[in-house]
Amino acid sequence: MTALGRWAAVVREALATAWAQPVASIVTIVMVAGMCATVLLTTGRTVGAEQAVLGSIDSEGTRSIVIRAEPDAGLDATVLERLAHIDGIQWAGAFGGPQDVTNIQFPGATKIPLRLVWSSQLEHLGITSLPPVADASVWASPSALAGLGMPDAVGGVVDGSGIDFAVTGRLTTPDFLAFLEPLAIAPQTADTRGIVSVLVIIADRPDLVAPVSEAAQSVLGVTDPTKVTLTTSENLAALRGMVEGQLDSFGRSLVIVIFGLTAVLVAAILYGLVMLRRKDFGRRRALGASQTLIIVLLLTQTGALALVGATIGSIAASIGLTASGDPLPGWDFVGAVALLSTTIGVIAALVPALAAARRDPLKELRVP
Repeated sequence: MTALGRWAAVVREALATAWAQPVASIVTIVMVAGMCATVLLTTGRTVGAEQAVLGSIDSEGTRSIVIRAEPDAGLDATVLERLAHIDGIQWAGAFGGPQDVTNIQFPGATKIPLRLVWSSQLEHLGITSLPPVADASVWASPSALAGLGMPDAVGGVVDGSGIDFAVTGRLTTPDFLAFLEPLAIAPQTADTRGIVSVLVIIADRPDLVAPVSEAAQSVLGVTDPTKVTLTTSENLAALRGMVEGQLDSFGRSLVIVIFGLTAVLVAAILYGLVMLRRKDFGRRRALGASQTLIIVLLLTQTGALALVGATIGSIAASIGLTASGDPLPGWDFVGAVALLSTTIGVIAALVPALAAARRDPLKELRVP
């Protein structure tokens, strides 16, 4: 018989034994399912909350760096070319100073501030394509369109000097640009130069906010640094590290305690079940089964039952978290807990398996 055939025979025998002993099998499944569900309903809930909190902290608004410059500070759109050489920047956009525009059909209507914008990643603002005359096209947020009286984002605007712009599309203002609302922007081509009033930079990660801020300040190329102010979310980045560290420490400690206690209970129950089956193991040994085979049979049987229990526990816990409205910890965490629960079950069965394999077959088969 080949090695694969021998392993297949061992698995069949282990599954048949588990099926023939429903009480022992159910107890093992319930123990592992309870262990898995307990971890997911406690630590899993904590991990889900942590991911939700960190997801909020990691939003673009908390990774933003806002640099404001007065008109005579000397900050222009060429700064984007220099920023392109700095690592750790997800997005950068330069905005000109506000210039009031009104609906071209109603010159006396509400005035909305229009800003020229330079960026190599306009799709980050929801602008996927530009018309042939991009410099004269305007995208506006719903609040800006409402002020202009253009709910359908169709029409034109005119500034105080008589320059016309065509309203091309509706803009969904990102959270990190909410301070510019009502927002109406006119995208500019790379070869168009202009004075920059607001420079917005989004760092790749919260912990990069501080170093990116320092690097950005060094390449601004302004003539008067005293007329430039910088605002960051560095404090939120520090808060993120503190929150993550505390929640991770709590989660690890809780998992260790739960798995440790459950492993002891599983080992004790399996040992008792093995002692109840000692005559069965004695017969197997008398018929020629080796100690290794007894150990492999028990571990395989326990592993299969533990896998079933981990699956049931994971599904039940996920349903419970969903029903209670708690955030799920993520399928990678659920899968890791299920795998660890199965492994703990197999490890807990090792001591009972060794005890079963070392039983003296003559002593176990002796008739009282």
